[in-house]
Amino acid sequence: MAHPPATPLPETMEELGTLSGDELGARVILYNCDCHTYQQVIDLLCRAVPQMTPSRAFELAYRIDHTGSAVVYEGSLAICERAASILAGGGLRVVVQ
Repeated sequence: MAHPPATPLPETMEELGTLSGDELGARVILYNCDCHTYQQVIDLLCRAVPQMTPSRAFELAYRIDHTGSAVVYEGSLAICERAASILAGGGLRVVVQ
C-alpha cells in the first residue's frame, strides 16, 4: 500500500511584542442620552476625537441614537482617555475599555 505524498506544514509566523502603559490599545464607547441634540453630540465628537469629520460624527450620533451606543474611537489609552474626558465634560455618557 503506497503512502500519500507528505504535504508540507505551513510556516507559522509569530509576532512578538507587547504594549504597555499609554501604548495599550483602548476604545471609547459613547452611550445614548436624551439630553443632547445631534448637533451637540456632533460638535463634541469633532472636538474630542482625532480626525473626526462632521459627516462621520453624524453617522455615529445616528447609530448611538438608534442602537444605544457606539465605539467612537480606537487607539492608544492616553488618546482614548483624553477624548473621553472631553466628551464627559460635555455631559455625555462615555466609557473607555
